[in-house]
Amino acid sequence: MSAVVITLHDVEPAVRLNAQLEREGITTHVVSPLDDIRGTIERAKPDAVVFTGELTDRFNEAVVSELLWRGVPSVGLTDVHDERQLERLRGAGFVELFVKPVDPPELAGAVKRLLERRRVQRETGLIGESEPLREVLIRIEQMAPVSSTVLIEGESGTGKELVARALHRLSARKTKPFIAVNVGALPETLLESELFGHEKGAFTGAAERRIGRFELAHTGTLFLDEIGEIPSSVQVKLLRVLEEREFVRVGGSVPIRVDVRVIAATNRPLRQHVEEGGFRSDLFYRLNVLSIALPPLRERPEDVPHIVRKFVADYSAEHDRPFRGISADAMKLLMEYPWPGNVRELRNLVESMVVLSHDREILPDDLPRQIRDGGSARWLPVHVGPAARTREAVREDGRELEFILRSLLELRLQVEELRRRLDTPGEPAIPDGFIGEVLPDGAAPRLPRAAQRIAPPAEIPANTVVFEAGMKMTDIERRVIEATLRETRGNRRRAAEILGIGERTLYRKIREYELPVS
Repeated sequence: MSAVVITLHDVEPAVRLNAQLEREGITTHVVSPLDDIRGTIERAKPDAVVFTGELTDRFNEAVVSELLWRGVPSVGLTDVHDERQLERLRGAGFVELFVKPVDPPELAGAVKRLLERRRVQRETGLIGESEPLREVLIRIEQMAPVSSTVLIEGESGTGKELVARALHRLSARKTKPFIAVNVGALPETLLESELFGHEKGAFTGAAERRIGRFELAHTGTLFLDEIGEIPSSVQVKLLRVLEEREFVRVGGSVPIRVDVRVIAATNRPLRQHVEEGGFRSDLFYRLNVLSIALPPLRERPEDVPHIVRKFVADYSAEHDRPFRGISADAMKLLMEYPWPGNVRELRNLVESMVVLSHDREILPDDLPRQIRDGGSARWLPVHVGPAARTREAVREDGRELEFILRSLLELRLQVEELRRRLDTPGEPAIPDGFIGEVLPDGAAPRLPRAAQRIAPPAEIPANTVVFEAGMKMTDIERRVIEATLRETRGNRRRAAEILGIGERTLYRKIREYELPVS
């Protein structure tokens, strides 16, 4: 078991805790205040450190801070009962706090669970101490030993493949193959051959026999990423493999039996995809024997400092760059940002900070503007109409971004219209719904510096959507879809064309936002 260092500020509980941990099979190193604490930690390379007292001592606080940057959790025993003081200690870096007197078996059990969680974190690369992440780590530990199929759901960038690899490494199949395939990146004509293989001459260009991913993963684990994108023709064959544990190569006639654990992942709500008719319900239930839902980073902001420290250590070593750290104000901004790209986006930002920091502390002004602004913007009313809408065919997962860009174009057209009005005699300088600067002494009107107020909905034409400061993207999307459905009088096909999205996507959004359809 991993080593635990105990600083001996309170002799009796330290001795009892040490004995209890040894009985649990955990190797311990007991350190007194006169010992070289830093040296012992460096030699022992512990997975956790327990402080039995003097938690507010400056030297101990410095040690806890150093351990934080190295990703080693600290547990503290304290006499403090005041919640504000306990919160300050948590802010100093203590992952677990126990108020004395502490029952040694209870404390040893907590340390043991912490060590187990650390072991799973090492295998997954999932970093943090938040409750949502702890639940994920517990589920991974529970599911890894069995061979049941697992469905991993989560947004892009949350670490679905990391979880799949951890389930493999913590299982009895860890010495066997782990084969990963992104089914969403393969065309339908090649996907069946990739999964099941093909015989020589099975189709034009099949010059020799090819072994598929299922055969390559025999006795091991097969990870199917973006399973929600798999075409219906292949869904039937995948279901048969999962149920019968056998398949036939393309162009072949001999059934091939395989022993494979299948782990699937999706960044879309698969159950909803089933309800929309895009995914077979029987295949969904066969994949969803066990399930893990990965929380987005915005739902666990307290993990951001832990993730930042880990990536800083990794990239500082990789690029041989010293890093002075991140100011408290800059870290606060990182914790408040919604991270639409999740951990992947944060990792890329940290790498750029390490490379470009020039050996100085990162301040708020060093962060990208969208992070300093909290990911929000101030919007003006945007006209919704078919004229400026593009109907260019794009991938489904990029259409929401396209929709936002079109809205920004409409916003630009509105600004141009305001300028035109200012230059046209006889027209109101500012359209209804805008209140800007009023110049004294009959001076010529000019474009207002900012919209001081947006008119209430009753004053705005029916084909206009109001975007207001602080609105969530989901609220903006709901308003635009609602306005487009009004404009098309509930014609979903026409509305989907105007919005530049598929009918199924529009149907899903209508259900999600509970919009009335005539």
